[in-house]
Amino acid sequence: MVEKEEGGPGGISEEEAAQYDRQIRLWGLEAQKRLRASRVLLVGMKGLGAEVAKNLILAGVKGLTMLDHQQVSQEDTRAQFLIPVGSSGRNRAEASLERAQNLNPMVDVKADPESVENKPEEFFTQFDAVCLTCCSRDVMVKIDQICHKNSIKFFTGDVFGYHGYMFANLGEHEFVEEKTKVTKVSPGVEDGPDTKKAKLDSSETTMVKKRVVFCQLKEALAVDWNSEKAKAALKRTTPDYFLLQVLLKFRTDKGRDPLPQSYAEDSKLLLQIRSDVLDSLGVSMDLLPDDFISYCFSEMSPVCAVVGGVLGQEVVKALSQRDPPHNNFFFFDGIKGNGIVECLGPK
Repeated sequence: MVEKEEGGPGGISEEEAAQYDRQIRLWGLEAQKRLRASRVLLVGMKGLGAEVAKNLILAGVKGLTMLDHQQVSQEDTRAQFLIPVGSSGRNRAEASLERAQNLNPMVDVKADPESVENKPEEFFTQFDAVCLTCCSRDVMVKIDQICHKNSIKFFTGDVFGYHGYMFANLGEHEFVEEKTKVTKVSPGVEDGPDTKKAKLDSSETTMVKKRVVFCQLKEALAVDWNSEKAKAALKRTTPDYFLLQVLLKFRTDKGRDPLPQSYAEDSKLLLQIRSDVLDSLGVSMDLLPDDFISYCFSEMSPVCAVVGGVLGQEVVKALSQRDPPHNNFFFFDGIKGNGIVECLGPK
């Protein structure tokens, strides 16, 4: 599939062809070349950040910068597999660097110990995609606006106990999708089950170019649920969207996520925030029954693996311009064991 092209700007070396053989067979050489030319910023190196970092490094992006100003805590030992034992008190990004780099020496992996809040707009423009975890709502909205203005692919995601989510804003995104070729039925074929078979020839596929437009995070979080159309959609909307609003408000108010060691105090606050948030959105309290508080403490590694898998896959799809992206939310409920894609925004 790959001839003896040595790594010029467009070529892929034999070493890379061997390393990425399975992926090239899966999504093609052009998609791998695009990935190989892409730089990604990943903010927040907790359990979910570690999963996303691993997936992107193995996929073969050009460079990954892991940015985190926090220190390794006891909590990080549960789901963050890139941090070696005995790293307590070190910077989270720097503690993750060695293991992350060892996953794939062909990727330029960097650790940045500064806070994302101190970074100027120009900092983000060196990346093709930005993926945020562990950030406040205000920071997410601000960086999404910077990315939107500069045509940078934007992602954000988090894990809260059994629940996790991701959001994407790819702006005006073009991609190709593989479709089974439809062949014309010859006049001699009668109606019947064989006619359908004749129309879809699974041995032949064609690449179809498509385009999709995303909305910004600020708009997606500010849906007006009072309009008639929105009220009808409310019945089909996952409660996890409203749970996310509650947890982001908690993060804003407390500067952290709910902690198991302050379960009683945080549970009381979560119930209060639920009342305030759902009331301000104009939706019923029944959407989030009281027991929601039992399932949103701490990061659970299996949930990080699922959400990190989807988030990593969506970044790969966006950068390689291959296959339809999730537009715009993905929610995972670990209690039910299912994920759902929701398109929420001004329309």
